[in-house]
Order: sequence, then structure tokens, then C-alpha cells
Amino acid sequence: MLVLDLSHALAGPHAAMMLGDLGARVIKVEAPQGDETRGWGPPFVVPPVVGASPESTYFLACNRNKKSVVADLQSREGKELVERLIRRADVLVENFRPGVLDRLGFGPERLKELNPLLVVLSISGYGHEGPDDDRPGYDQIAQGEGGLMSLTGESGRPTKTGVPIADLLAGVFGVCAVLAALIERRSTGHGQTVRTSLLSALVGVHSFQGTGWTVAGQLPQATGNHHPSVAPYGLYHCADGDLQIAVGSQNLWRALAEVTGLNADDPRYLTNADRVRNRDELERDLTALFSRESAQTWLERLSAAGIPAGRIRTLDEVYSCEQTRRPGLTVEVEHATLGCITLPGTPWRFDERPEPLHTPPPILGQHDFVVRAWLDLLDEPVRFAEEEGPATETAGL
Repeated sequence: MLVLDLSHALAGPHAAMMLGDLGARVIKVEAPQGDETRGWGPPFVVPPVVGASPESTYFLACNRNKKSVVADLQSREGKELVERLIRRADVLVENFRPGVLDRLGFGPERLKELNPLLVVLSISGYGHEGPDDDRPGYDQIAQGEGGLMSLTGESGRPTKTGVPIADLLAGVFGVCAVLAALIERRSTGHGQTVRTSLLSALVGVHSFQGTGWTVAGQLPQATGNHHPSVAPYGLYHCADGDLQIAVGSQNLWRALAEVTGLNADDPRYLTNADRVRNRDELERDLTALFSRESAQTWLERLSAAGIPAGRIRTLDEVYSCEQTRRPGLTVEVEHATLGCITLPGTPWRFDERPEPLHTPPPILGQHDFVVRAWLDLLDEPVRFAEEEGPATETAGL
């Protein structure tokens, strides 16, 4: 599968990177100034190579397994290059504002004319129809307008998540739709356009908070570091730090009561609904108990009783943790100017598939020559058919 990545920033590039992680060959087309995330930082990393430009760690996070070519889509030469790539691609990823691709000369009919088999993933901020369809999409604004910030943090203090979750989820949902469209293409014989947005991605993960409003008519509120519908489930302070517990069943409640010395049959806490209703009292009781001893002491006791519990780790602790390193949740790649670097890895494993060989995020225009040479080869149909095989072959990239 060949993926043409015309996207920028995060949602589209993350989707294209996921397809690359799954084995697709991805060609990223960048404007002459490069994807804007090349300038997002700090942190920037200065290469040891003399004269090399600093690299943004933001760009590195969402562009592995890609080749970079430079093309000005406002120019005739740039459009010609993209047309040649579209003819060869299985998937095109774009996250321009609705209508921009049309104005560049690559509207739906033109794309079908160039490649009837093409699957297009189009990601926008607020959707491709409706009164807000032409608004630019940025993650934190979408988190606010998609309701997520009203559910996060302490009540009355809207809080964004620590990662651009709207962008990332839009990329993940986009990949799901692309894979379905590729499967459907086998029976229909033609491609199609699939669409998602930052707003729809957030609505798509409202989960029980959404149905709390749409079905029960109750407006959810932020509950800080405690679960709004399950108790006790959240963060508690110990003598020397914090720990989190998740008591998601009545059996776990009885186990916790035995470990802590609480009365499991206290009428205030008898059922989960009782415990949620009397959450403030329960939190006071548990905090008073947990604060007497260290977090490690409590973790050992809770684990022995089979109660889910854990510490709050910083990222340096996460990446040095044996459990993180063992499944290969990080990957090492050889960057063109930075040398060997470590990146967050892929979150899936296949039992009957070898570990993929990842390629590093490219420097700007790194593969201009090889991609154009490959297209020149494909555009010699007689010679190519005789020497290399079918015109859809991507060997040589």
C-alpha cells in the first residue's frame, strides 16, 4: 500500500504514521518551508552534523516511517508531482480546511479521474458540513468546544489534557475508517472519501459521560482525580506520595475494606451508588488511612489483596520502566542528522508477524531525488513492464 501524506501539524500526520507502522509506504509532501511542526518547540535537538538544522521533537513524534519530498502546491511543478503520486497511491491523507483541496485543483471529481481506486482520508476541525465547517481546527479549542475540558480537572476549572488528544483521536479514527474502505474496495472495485474531525473524535469518546446527558438528562461535571460513577476510584495521598486505586466491583470493595479496616457494610458505603453519593465522606476516611503510611507499603498490601493500584509516574520513570521497555513500546531509529534516537513505539503486536523495521522521521526534502526517480521509472510503461513488473509496484522506495 502506498500512502500519500499531504497533511500537516498532527492529526493527519499521526494517521499517516500509523499506516506506515502497519506496513504501508508513506510519502509526505511538504511545502518548501516544511511542515509547521518542524518549528514547534522547544524542545529542539541540535544535530552533531555541522550546518544541520535543529530538529523539533514534536515533528519527530508523528512522522516516522515516511519519505519527505518538497512541493509547492500553488505551482505547476508542485501540482504535477502530486498528480503523479496520486495516480500511484492507495490512500491520500489530507487535513486542509474544507474546500482548500478543491481550490488547489484536487477536488473529488479530479481525484476520481486521476485514480478511481484512491481512498481519501479527510480530517477537519469541525466536520465537512454545518455552520462551522470552514473553521480552522486546533486541538485545545476543539477540547473546549467538544466538552472535554468541562469534564477534566477540578469542578469550575476547565482543564485540557496533557497531550493533544483531539488531534490524536482524529488520526486513530481516521485510520479505522481507511482500513474499512480498503477492505470494501476489494468488492466494489473503487475507492471513496472518508471523513472525520477533531470535534467528531471527541464526541466519539464521550462514552458514559455523553449518555449521562443524552439519555439521563444529567449534565456531567468535572470530578478531578476521581471517577464520576465509581467509588472509590481515584487518587489518594499517602505519607510520602500519591497512589491510585480502582475499586470497580463489590468484591473489590470488600477486599479494600478488609485491607484498610473500613466497615464494608457501613450503610453509607454499602453499594457503589451509596459510595458515589457519599464520596466526600469516603474520601476523607480513606485519605486519613492512607496518609498514615508510605505509598509503597499500601501498594504492597493492595496488590496482595488483588486490588488494582498504582503510582503516579513522570515520563522519565515511564521510559525507564522495565514493563515499558520489554514489549518494545519504544523504537530506535537512525536519523539522518541526529544519529540514533528513541521514539515512542507502536501500541499493537501481531502474533504471526515479525517486529516491523521502522524508518526515522525524514529531514525536509530528504527523498526528493529517490521519489522523483522512482516516478520517472514508473512513467516509462514499456520498459518498466519488461524489467520490473506491474506499474503499481513500489519497489525502490
